[in-house]
Formats: sequence, structure tokens, C-alpha cells
Amino acid sequence: MASITVRNLDEGVKKRLRVRAADNGRSMEEEVRVILREALEPETGEENLAEAIHALFAPLGGVELELPPRGPMREPPKFD
Repeated sequence: MASITVRNLDEGVKKRLRVRAADNGRSMEEEVRVILREALEPETGEENLAEAIHALFAPLGGVELELPPRGPMREPPKFD
């Protein structure tokens, strides 16, 4: 395994990294590894937009909407 050192890291960035790592239950070092791994994954470019949206909102649960009953179709307007 390789090691890197990041110098002159902005204090604000370091603080946000520490908070993000804590939120995810990881060390700062592991959080940096995850960020780098995700940022450098090759993009397949075959992501389906509908599937991506579904995956994003699926954990929130669904909503059942009550549809109103359909009535007879209205007469089309006359332009005489």
C-alpha cells in the first residue's frame, strides 16, 4: 500500500472532513480513502436516469396517491 501526505490543508476542509468521517463512523484517514476511491472510479456512462432517481428516493418510501374517478370526456370546443 502506498502512503501520501497532504500539506497545507485548509482548516475548514479538515474540519468538514472530520465531521463527515464522524457522521459515517470512519476515521479521517478511511474517509479520505473512500472519497478518493469514489472520485477515481471509472465511469461507465450507462447509468439509467430513472434508476438513479429511484435509488435516491427509494429509502424514503413510496406515496400512494388517490386518483379521482374519471368522468365522461368533455365535448371539444367549436371554432365556428
